[in-house]
Amino acid sequence: RQYFQALRSEILLYKKAGFEFEGVYVGGGTPTIMIDELEKTLHLTCEEFPIKEISVETNPNHLNEKNIKVLLDCKVKRLSVGIQSFDDEILKQIKRYDHDKNEGGEAIVKKMKWVNELFHTVNADMIFNFPTQTIEKLNNDLNMLLSIGLSQVTYYPLMVSDFTKKQMVASIGTVDYKREKKYYQLITSKLQEHYNFSSAWCFTKKETLTASASALANDKVISCDEYIVNNDEYAGLGSGSIGYIGGICYANTFNIKDYIESLNNGKLPLMASKKFLLHERIRYDFMMKLFGMSLNINELNKKYGVSVWRYLWFGIFSFILTGGVKYKHGLLHLAKSGRYFWVVLMRKFFIEINNFRDFCREHGV
Repeated sequence: RQYFQALRSEILLYKKAGFEFEGVYVGGGTPTIMIDELEKTLHLTCEEFPIKEISVETNPNHLNEKNIKVLLDCKVKRLSVGIQSFDDEILKQIKRYDHDKNEGGEAIVKKMKWVNELFHTVNADMIFNFPTQTIEKLNNDLNMLLSIGLSQVTYYPLMVSDFTKKQMVASIGTVDYKREKKYYQLITSKLQEHYNFSSAWCFTKKETLTASASALANDKVISCDEYIVNNDEYAGLGSGSIGYIGGICYANTFNIKDYIESLNNGKLPLMASKKFLLHERIRYDFMMKLFGMSLNINELNKKYGVSVWRYLWFGIFSFILTGGVKYKHGLLHLAKSGRYFWVVLMRKFFIEINNFRDFCREHGV
């Protein structure tokens, strides 16, 4: 409760500093673990800022009537549920099987069908390429997802940081990256009939996109968990959060005690930062926007006041020549053959972020 109080103090510091936000993404594992504190935090955020979109992460075992009522009362529009897999064996290996209720994949399907009727957008966070996952198990997961009819599915490749590699090997085995592409191709072939790509690994239902196109602007589908794709800038609030504002990437302290103490003293709990040089900012946008399927070169030129071809020409032409990217009328589009490459690129990117997080936690900073 001290942590949540400190988090609310941090929200007020951003307000005092003159920031304005229209969207909130509540992530970091299972923020619904103290639903009453989350409720207070979301209410405060909506009181202080003109919030139009709220997205909240949770896990299947937190999908109960009490939690769902609170989230709906807080005007949460998008619920992202960390399912990972419906396979009972895999759920037990990754400690996601609910032993208390003896509930596995079938029970999760029922819960997802229930919440799918209640929120504007319901996303299933799934993972592929578990060491013990076979093509048959992945295919079963995909069939179960399609039976639910969710508005959105995000299928991450298994991402193991250097610090957790030994633990992962001991618990479920060694990751085989050689078969990753085959698994990804199965996922895309099954889902693209019913879904469009919101990113290289996020799929949004076609009917949902069509419906939202004619809806009010503030009633659109929040397209994916990667808010870093949809937003040029984002503030990171909370212990261990990472933000990107004004070309500066910064991280809050991972030490809960230090986090609370800093905010009790009226100070932001910043731990580290890096100012991106111009070419780094342009390349960052290149990677993120194409991960989100397209990049407008003219808009990027206007944003930075330079011709970005100077910084990106080699990468752009390389991807065009290999067929991974297509260029037309100032727009770059991620082609079918380029999607898996971007999955690999982003997997490596997020693994490095996880390495940074693990290092900070290990050293108590």
